[in-house]
Amino acid sequence: MAPITIGAVAAHFGRDLERSVAKVVGIIESARRDGVDLLVFPDASLGGYIGDLRSPDLTELPPVLATDGPEIAAIIAAAGDMTVCVGYAEVSDDGPDAARSGYNSAVCVSGDGILGTHRKVHQPAGESIAYTAGDRFTAFDTPVGRMGMLIDYDKTFPEAARAVAVDGAHVIAALSAWPASVTDRASRLPADRQSRLFDLYDAARAAENQVVLVSSNQTGVMGSLRFLGQAKIVGPGGEILATTRSKGGMATVTMDVETEITRARKVLHHLAERRPDTYVPAAPTVAGPVAAPQTLPTS
Repeated sequence: MAPITIGAVAAHFGRDLERSVAKVVGIIESARRDGVDLLVFPDASLGGYIGDLRSPDLTELPPVLATDGPEIAAIIAAAGDMTVCVGYAEVSDDGPDAARSGYNSAVCVSGDGILGTHRKVHQPAGESIAYTAGDRFTAFDTPVGRMGMLIDYDKTFPEAARAVAVDGAHVIAALSAWPASVTDRASRLPADRQSRLFDLYDAARAAENQVVLVSSNQTGVMGSLRFLGQAKIVGPGGEILATTRSKGGMATVTMDVETEITRARKVLHHLAERRPDTYVPAAPTVAGPVAAPQTLPTS
C-alpha cells in the first residue's frame, strides 16, 4: 500500500450531543484538508464520558446511541474517503431502559458505512456500574489496511492488543478517555502516574506486536476526572512518531505502514515466534500432609 497520513486527536467532548457531533464533523473536515487518511478520535467523543470512576452518577450518564442512528450516520457522511474511528455509548442489547447505560463502544467508518465495531471489554473501578462489558477482540478490513480497536483500559492488558494483531491487524486504534490518577494526583499532568502508564502501554503494545498504534485521548475535565491528552502515533518498534503531549490538538504522521511493519519483522517476528503451547500454566501441585517434626532422644 502507498503511504497514508494518520491523525490521532486529543480534545474535550462533553455531554452536549449535538455539539459533540458538530465538533467531530468539523475536525474531520479540517483533517481532510490536511490530507489525513485515518483519523482516530477519543473514547466517548459523542456525548462525553462518565464523571466518576469509583461511583458513577447513574442519573448523569452519557446519552446512549444506536450504531445505525443519526449521529453515526452524520460521521459516515462526513468521513467520505477517510477512515474514521470514534467512541460513544452504545445502546444496550436490552434497549434504552436496560439497567446499565449500554456499552462503552467504538465504531470505525468510512463514507461507505461501518467497517468495524468494538465494545470495551476491561472495566476499571466502578465503570461496570454504568456499562455492560464487551466480550471479544476482532480485526477488520478498511481502506487503510486491516485494523483493530481498543478502548482505554483494554490496552492495559497485553492479551487484548495481541488478539487483534494475531487476527491480522497492522494498525491498532486505541481510543481513550484516560484520566489522571484519582487516588494520587500529581500537581502537573506530565508527572502523574497515569500519564507515565498511558505512554508506557502505548509503546509496549506497539512494540510487542510490531504494529502501528494510534492512541487518542480526551482532554479537559468531566466531573471529578481530569483527562491526560497525550494523543500519539507509535511505530512498530515502540517509538513515538508524533504526540500532542498534554495539550489538545492532532498528532499526525505520514508513513507506509506495510513497509514499516515488514522492516520491523524482518529479523525478529514476534507473532510468528510465539510459543502458545508454553503459556498455559501447569496444574498446581497439591501438597500432602506435613509430617510432625521428630524429637531426637537426649540420651
